[in-house]
Amino acid sequence: MLDDLDQIMAVMATAFDPAWGEAWNRRQVEDALTLGNCHYFLVSPEGKPLTEGEIAAGFSLSRTGYEEEELLLLAVDPQFRRKGLGRSILDALRFAAGARGAKRLLLEMRRGNSAESLYATFGFYAIGERKDYYRTPNGERIDALTFACDID
Repeated sequence: MLDDLDQIMAVMATAFDPAWGEAWNRRQVEDALTLGNCHYFLVSPEGKPLTEGEIAAGFSLSRTGYEEEELLLLAVDPQFRRKGLGRSILDALRFAAGARGAKRLLLEMRRGNSAESLYATFGFYAIGERKDYYRTPNGERIDALTFACDID
């Protein structure tokens, strides 16, 4: 039986293209979760919260700050994409973040990330840009884009 961290890492291994160097390693996830203000959510292939004995199809990792919650990672296993799981994860995050007192969600991603369309349909809007912020494993520099979404 996989524990939650194993589930996160299994999805991470399939969901992130190594060409971009965006996947976190196990230690980074563990360290984030020990801070006390980081939260995760695991989703089943049916888009429901994961129950014992199921294999995760996706997850989110977020960090709570004063009246804001930052989405650090969102991933869906490629075999389960285009089935609304990303939206299910974002819905769960919005609800949980609101319950923790957040008034808006934040996220940052590299320019050209295909997930941008998902975030736009969810209500995220651009609030900033960092030139040449990301560096790919081959040394290419890519801008970071920052987005926000108000929690009603």
